[in-house]
Amino acid sequence: MVSQKEKKEYKFAVLGAGHGGTAMSGHLSLCGIDVSLYNRGEDRIRAIKVGRGIEIISNSDSIPHGFAELKIITTNIAEAIQGRDVLMVVLPATGHKFIAEQLVPHLVDDQIIVLNPGRTGGALEVLNILKEQGCKADVVVCEAQTLLYASRSINPAQTQIFRIKNSVPVAAIPSHRTPEVIKVLRTALPQFIPGDNVIKTSINNIGSIFHPAVTVLNAGRIESTNGDFEYYTEGITPSVALILEKMDRERVCVAEALGFQAMTAREWLYIAYDAAGRTLYEAMRNNRGYDGIMAPKTVMHRYITEDIPMSLVPIASLGRFCGVPTPTIDSIILMGSILHETDYWESGRTVERMGLAGMTLREIRSFITEGKKYN
Repeated sequence: MVSQKEKKEYKFAVLGAGHGGTAMSGHLSLCGIDVSLYNRGEDRIRAIKVGRGIEIISNSDSIPHGFAELKIITTNIAEAIQGRDVLMVVLPATGHKFIAEQLVPHLVDDQIIVLNPGRTGGALEVLNILKEQGCKADVVVCEAQTLLYASRSINPAQTQIFRIKNSVPVAAIPSHRTPEVIKVLRTALPQFIPGDNVIKTSINNIGSIFHPAVTVLNAGRIESTNGDFEYYTEGITPSVALILEKMDRERVCVAEALGFQAMTAREWLYIAYDAAGRTLYEAMRNNRGYDGIMAPKTVMHRYITEDIPMSLVPIASLGRFCGVPTPTIDSIILMGSILHETDYWESGRTVERMGLAGMTLREIRSFITEGKKYN
């Protein structure tokens, strides 16, 4: 683990230069943190390299904004992480496997890897890949429950931050190391708080309920209107909400079978937005935070391409492992696979890819909390 020296200034690397990665690297720089920025392709960072930084825009005085200088902007991952204490992975979950494989030869002892976010099972999959690839470095792998920022890249070297969340849970594997990780992260980003464990950060991925099913069930409307309707307020009708509630119950039951308590989607709406209701549909209708959010323009969208294989598949796979049926979730996985003419079970995160195959429930819980693995 990174040495907890008094007043130590930790160095960060942000891996990924999309909407979230540019927001995070710019924000860290404006807060006085030494941060490097990595991206797989040169095109995405060319303008940032020319200008030696990113312009952060915000309409809120509480959010740092202005020109954020970056000393290292590179497509060379070894250069990006050399001498860095914290590696912030800010990529779609479909890129976690790639980045883990790229990191293996260059990791050194005491580095912290944080997935922003992990979706479902992200930290488990990355840790499993590091072990399978023979990583010798003593690193700790963590995941955030959600992305810290609501942001959008306006131009190649200009990003707008609309909102920074008040708090985002982060959990490490094993969970007893979470407090050490949080202590380091909060030297730069005090919004991070300790999560219970990676099962809870993974299972409490509420996007798994709100994204894939709503997109699949509104496929005809998306294609006929080019997404010209409000995604949540119009796309979630009473009938759609009934299906979401069934999916949500299956998700909560999987968590219970693993020995952990998950938050329901209705509870999450109340906590996140003060939106209350006797049913999920009523809570969604009472949530003014979703007003004006438009639907995707096409069904070829990350709400399916990312959220089915990296959110629903791992939940359903864990359900099969625990003997918990997930018929509603399974049906959305099937319909999304048909829509995209691909097998999301084949490409998705399964128990095997998360490194949990062959373990008992007791062993999984011990591995999550203590890091003990028996196979």
